[in-house]
Amino acid sequence: MLRNVNIINFLNINDILYDIIGIGKVRDVNFMLLLAKSVLAIFIGFLVSVIFGTFFVPFMRKKKARQVTSKFVKAHKAKSGTPTMGGLIFSVSTIIAIAAMFITKKMTITTNLFIVLFVFFGYGLIGFVDDYFKIKYQSNERGLTRLQKFCAQVVIAIIFFYLYIKSGADTSLEVAALNIHISLGFLYGFFILFMLVGTSNAVNLTDGLDGLAGGLSLICFLIYGMIAWNSPYLSGSEDIAIFCFILTGGLLGFLVFNGHPAKIFMGDTGSLALGGTLATIAILTHREFSLIVIGGVFVLETLSVILQIASVKLRGKRLFPMTPIHHTFEKLGWIEEDIVRLFYVVGFILGAGAIVYTIWV
Repeated sequence: MLRNVNIINFLNINDILYDIIGIGKVRDVNFMLLLAKSVLAIFIGFLVSVIFGTFFVPFMRKKKARQVTSKFVKAHKAKSGTPTMGGLIFSVSTIIAIAAMFITKKMTITTNLFIVLFVFFGYGLIGFVDDYFKIKYQSNERGLTRLQKFCAQVVIAIIFFYLYIKSGADTSLEVAALNIHISLGFLYGFFILFMLVGTSNAVNLTDGLDGLAGGLSLICFLIYGMIAWNSPYLSGSEDIAIFCFILTGGLLGFLVFNGHPAKIFMGDTGSLALGGTLATIAILTHREFSLIVIGGVFVLETLSVILQIASVKLRGKRLFPMTPIHHTFEKLGWIEEDIVRLFYVVGFILGAGAIVYTIWV
């Protein structure tokens, strides 16, 4: 009997100590609520994506919204005629999921989240128009010109920068590990444009194998969702984290249809939206340079193209059998599924290393 009393007294004293010296229990409750909300966000994004994709893929096939594969990649000739604009699957699912979370008061639309949504749908619209003309004229050369795309991206970057400045956000670059702090002022607008254009093109270049760009983007958004979780200095950080998890679920659902053999391609509708949004979240969380590691595979794909072009112009011969680099693996005899698995593993290791350093260390 005495032992039971002592145990009860100990538990009561423990509760009192929690109240006096800290807010550990409150933190535990808040963490569990956020964790539950994040899991719910992934589930809703996945469920809506799969349901929408089940109807959307046959619809696009019926409308003959087909993509013509590159004539330079002979191994993909059999894929020619596969429906495209698959990026609409996770884009629409994201709209529906966010609307559901907003209506049920599980998230709020802050200025920073509005910027993320603006870039996500703005870049998605650029890709959609590009895909539409390619489908209409059945040619990859008949989409938007580079100048048209760039002008549209400049407009989005200007609006982004305006909203960013109005919110009172910091316009400096910081690398804590190297003790670097550079104030850019209005030049930060050009940095935003560089990040948006560079990352969207990187994801677009990577979108060459079934499930490759979608799976790597899923890993990136999952990581950035965790980083946003741990960014209390960022206004609306929790809502941005929830957005990342919703999109993670949407991409997981998209892979049901885009995994090998792909029933639908992502198209520029998806790749431009994903790249622009990744850059936006990296900027808002002030983890700009972490994108080089978290999106390391995208960086390698882009570097392979840049080095190939430089080598041809300077040396008159190729550095790789074919670029982006995933095509080199194909030339070496690797099967598509093995290349995608390898790149997933590399992407996961890079992302895990980045999150350990960013959040833990």
